[in-house]
Amino acid sequence: MSKIIDLNSLIEFYKKAYFPMADSKNSEEIKFYKPKLRFIIPIYNFRYPKKLFNEFKKTKYSFKIDNNFPKVIELCKEIKRKDKDTWINDIILDTYIELHKIGKCHSVECYENDKLIGGLYGLHIGSCFFGESMFSLKTNTSKFCLLYLLAILKKNNFSILDSQFFNPHLVQFGAYEMETEIYENKLKESLEIESFFKEVNNFQESLSLLQSTNQRS
Repeated sequence: MSKIIDLNSLIEFYKKAYFPMADSKNSEEIKFYKPKLRFIIPIYNFRYPKKLFNEFKKTKYSFKIDNNFPKVIELCKEIKRKDKDTWINDIILDTYIELHKIGKCHSVECYENDKLIGGLYGLHIGSCFFGESMFSLKTNTSKFCLLYLLAILKKNNFSILDSQFFNPHLVQFGAYEMETEIYENKLKESLEIESFFKEVNNFQESLSLLQSTNQRS
């Protein structure tokens, strides 16, 4: 039988600005963290590199949400990373699959024909999206998924896109660190607002949403 974190308890931890991680994918323990500085990607004044967006506009890939959540988190767990081991162990994997089943976790997926080649997933509470992990099997596909996610969050009036720890790869999107006290106040306000994770109507709508308030770099 799979071991999971109690779902209600986990959601309450997120509401108090904590999130879980394992030391490695083979670890049998979970630790909870609340960093002094929180890494936030702005939803309404984000940036993106002009070259990346041009590639995104021309892409022949297709994007879906929640089409194969278990595969997305499995690939996030198993993909080889240059910098460090993954923090996703079996407990995390099984827990978030259960959260997905009750509508609290979502995935954004990039496909080449019918093959999953990039994706990300995160937890959704109130008007907050807590980005957990992402993967690419082809160049820039995880970044394309992030652009698509930003369009969805903007369309549905989300308040927070939390990326937890500092990640230099996300600075190009305008991500910045926020002191925990400020973050917790914003979190409290954002939890009072209910946003829905609804798909954009089509790829063209995602482009329109991204172009309307972005800052290119």
